Amino acid sequence: MSVVVASDLDRTLIYSAAALGLDMPDAEAPRLMCVEVYEGKPLSYMTETAAGLLAELARTSVFVPTTTRTPEQYRRVRLPGPPSRFAVCANGGHLLIDGESDPEWHTSVRARLDGECAPLGEITAHLSATADAGWLLKERVADDLFAYLVVERDQLPADYVKELTEWAEPRGWTVSLQGRKLYAVPKPLTKSAAVAEIKRRTGADEVLAAGDSLLDTDLLLAADRGWRPGHGELADAGWSAPEVTALEERGVAAGEAIIRALSERASVTWARARSEVIRAVSRGRG
Repeated sequence: MSVVVASDLDRTLIYSAAALGLDMPDAEAPRLMCVEVYEGKPLSYMTETAAGLLAELARTSVFVPTTTRTPEQYRRVRLPGPPSRFAVCANGGHLLIDGESDPEWHTSVRARLDGECAPLGEITAHLSATADAGWLLKERVADDLFAYLVVERDQLPADYVKELTEWAEPRGWTVSLQGRKLYAVPKPLTKSAAVAEIKRRTGADEVLAAGDSLLDTDLLLAADRGWRPGHGELADAGWSAPEVTALEERGVAAGEAIIRALSERASVTWARARSEVIRAVSRGRG
């Protein structure tokens, strides 16, 4: 029995300096490992303990980084352990196999977007027309799949996200605010669909998942078991589901707790499968 472990990256497994949440004396703070460097500067971290757990998890399961980052942004991250054979990027728009996007998957995704939601151009035009220079830092389009704004979070009007959500909903788009990024993503563009394809290709019997944002809900609900940290969009909304564990830990400590939980569950599943094989062999000999 193999297990697919699909986890969001930013603010779930890895953390920027601003998101670490280390509100404790330096003597008690965990040792950190840098896992991403951008333009010569360290950008993302995890605890050294989490790094060790993740390296072992990647050796004993089908570990799948599952992110809204584009493939280019994802390739900046250097996670511990063996390279993942599979990765999900652009919120499901790209299924990477050994680091390269599967062209058939990408084509099938674009076909679904063309038939099931408003075009990207309509969304970007609306964002440009409604965003205010007082809080807008950048406008971005990711691989011609979705759009996002980089904003000054403390200056963003509370009503803007609500109004954008209400406008986008009937057009088949989802709005998600994560840190300083405000995303507009087509509803058919999901992490869960890409992970389901990986499960099919690997023949895995169980999917474990973790995530912190609205864009992770489909992944968490589709998994056999899921975990979310004590921070982020889902925690702020008090979101829960029967098979999803809401952790109390926040910041980089939550990343460590999530990896520990994923590792323990994957180990239990592997041990159960091994016992079943041994029993089956014993019965055959009898």
